[in-house]
Amino acid sequence: MTGLGTANAVLKVYIENIPPLPQYRELSPLTAMKPGEIKTIADLTGNHWRKIFNVYAKLWQQLHPGCAASWQQFRDEELLQAHSQQALLFSPPEFNSHKSEHVSIIMGRTYAAKIGIAEHCYWLSQDFAINESKRLIVSPYFDYRQLSNVKIVQLAGLIENFAGKSR
Repeated sequence: MTGLGTANAVLKVYIENIPPLPQYRELSPLTAMKPGEIKTIADLTGNHWRKIFNVYAKLWQQLHPGCAASWQQFRDEELLQAHSQQALLFSPPEFNSHKSEHVSIIMGRTYAAKIGIAEHCYWLSQDFAINESKRLIVSPYFDYRQLSNVKIVQLAGLIENFAGKSR
């Protein structure tokens, strides 16, 4: 697994691209982010990555309303850090035969099709698809225009549905 966050993540989000900064091009293991790193990435790369981190934080806040005073505080102080339960992965998912407890999200229909996952999912709508046996959701890209606040609530509901099935 290559990406940001922790290996014991309960929510693993897969994205096709990586932050366009030298330290992330050679990232091989899963690496926890440090305080202030999200702000640094956003400052150096622009709005694209800021939106991704913002949407991820809003999604987590929707799932865990008491995790921080606001999604902004959660983003800045906890998202993808060593003590967190999230991962943002730059490598495609690998599914094995044993049942996992985490939920995987493929960010974007195009990426899901490119890595051969989309055709193994049941499409609930134009925006969302699921594969129950793999505990997988295909969602719109983490961008305000594609994954609005209303759709974040829908995505949280799908995640909670998987969480309820593992109990």
